[in-house]
Amino acid sequence: MADDPCPCGSGAAFEACCGPFLQGRARPKTAEALMRSRYSAYVRQNIAYLKATLWPKFQDGFDADGTARWAAENHWTGLSVLETDKGGENDRDGTVLFEARYLSGAKLNVHLERSRFRKKAGCWYYVEAL
Repeated sequence: MADDPCPCGSGAAFEACCGPFLQGRARPKTAEALMRSRYSAYVRQNIAYLKATLWPKFQDGFDADGTARWAAENHWTGLSVLETDKGGENDRDGTVLFEARYLSGAKLNVHLERSRFRKKAGCWYYVEAL
């Protein structure tokens, strides 16, 4: 499992890519790395990570049960990062435009989203879809 390719599509092994983030052993250094790790969390159904990486003021309202159901009901087939704006190691804000593909029933769906990320106390968080 450690040598499995990372679900985020980076081409690296899970253990060398998003694994350390999902296991709490490291923090993403960029908005894109956080976005990729959140996609991997959906694939791996790591709902606690999705909540922990949500902007703190939104965490209380996070629907863990609904998110878990949605993550489990879909078969995740791929992620493409289309564009990033800021979100580097020295930035405080950034956006990532991505396309997540998944099968729901027998239908292939494409979720296109431009996400806003913000850094607080050295940690990147998902804020909202723009």
